[in-house]
Amino acid sequence: MKQDNLSPEVSTPEEASSPAEARASLLSHLLALRKVLVISAAAVAAAFLLVFYLAIDPLMNWIIGPIQARGVQIIYTAMSEALVTKFKVALIAAVVLASPVIVWQVWGFIKPALYPKENRQFRLLFFLALLLFLAGITFCYLGVYALAVDFFLVAGEQLATPLLSIDKYVGFLFGFIIPFGLAFQLPIALYLTTRMGWTDHRMLASKRKYVILAIFFLAALLTPPDVVSQIALGVPLCLLYEISILVSRLTRPRDRE
Repeated sequence: MKQDNLSPEVSTPEEASSPAEARASLLSHLLALRKVLVISAAAVAAAFLLVFYLAIDPLMNWIIGPIQARGVQIIYTAMSEALVTKFKVALIAAVVLASPVIVWQVWGFIKPALYPKENRQFRLLFFLALLLFLAGITFCYLGVYALAVDFFLVAGEQLATPLLSIDKYVGFLFGFIIPFGLAFQLPIALYLTTRMGWTDHRMLASKRKYVILAIFFLAALLTPPDVVSQIALGVPLCLLYEISILVSRLTRPRDRE
């Protein structure tokens, strides 16, 4: 009587070793990520020491210059407030100085996963995003920040004498200019959504009135609670949205399989 062959299938060496290969691949990625984090942290630490010991006083004078030029006295209300504020400013400056190293490490980590065409697109988008971020900060500091400072000082001059805490003032400054840099990334964001096929120029144009309302609502959340700064952020964002519609019109969605 013929017996059925009930012996189990024998896996090939490739199939048997695939879980081990997957674990080895995951481990190599984690080691590469750890290298990125360690080198980036070391770069920030070195830049922090450089800024704090060599450039913190000129940097602080530049930061409080706009308010001192208007005759407002800067004070501190706690023993450690001035020193802690210097630490915060030095850390922010250190991240800016170390950003080329950080970007280079991140780029080296993700580059093997990209095709050559995607590599070129990523470099171009990163360069444009950096330019837009710097443009937003520069526009805010040179064109909007002085107006906001004057607005607040005039609004309170009949009520009390301004004696500004150094920590609160620095927090106000960075909380004012950083949202401008982030908001100026709008064309990049809408370009990416168009490339992914999530949006197109017709949809963006049809939603204009809702987007304008959302922009001013977002401006009210991101900026200090005054009309000047909200309008100063909302109007450029509306112009950037119109530019984004034009960019979306010229952008072709990526092909999908």
